[in-house]
Amino acid sequence: MSLQQAMKECPAVAILRSSSAVRYAEVSDVLVDAGIRAVEFTFTAPDVAEAIRSYAARKPDGVALGAGTVVTAEQARQAVDAGATYLISPAVCLDVIEEGNRLGVPVLPGALTPTEILTAWRAGAAMVKVFPASALGGPSYLKAVRGPLPDIPLVPTGGVDVANAGDYLAAGAVGVGVGSPLVGDACEPNGDLDALALRARTLVASVTSAAGRP
Repeated sequence: MSLQQAMKECPAVAILRSSSAVRYAEVSDVLVDAGIRAVEFTFTAPDVAEAIRSYAARKPDGVALGAGTVVTAEQARQAVDAGATYLISPAVCLDVIEEGNRLGVPVLPGALTPTEILTAWRAGAAMVKVFPASALGGPSYLKAVRGPLPDIPLVPTGGVDVANAGDYLAAGAVGVGVGSPLVGDACEPNGDLDALALRARTLVASVTSAAGRP
């Protein structure tokens, strides 16, 4: 499943970030069971390429698997070779956008100001990750940016949580990225997967309702 298709079903990307990716597949299973359709394995974990490769080989067809915190063209190649079908960066990394487009996978660069957002879009971004979304006013800032830039699909991330995710969609976002407020300690060896499942179900209900999904 492509990222675009996944976000039509559930407009939220679950961001998995920890010191090790050992538990990423198990955590992803819980998220998918709760209705999440897009998961992001971040390059801040040294073993992330192996985790992407392993999960890509067995994930359900209706799940989009991406790589996050991709800041070099080499990381982009590693991620796609391992099975990632989209790439997310924390900044406007032009080499990542170029490499992602060459490899045929969508890239969501991180940008905050209108200048950065437009630069990313003109460089070939599939969508733009507004990051950190909470820094300049949250949903109200997103709504203001969309006024002059209505055709650029925006995915706010950073400060988005289970309680306010729907507000970002109401402000015009095509989806949201949610990290630690959703995942919590689940990626740790003794993390609480039951609590994760509850948060994930709550998030899915919130974003699908805000997006007008059944």
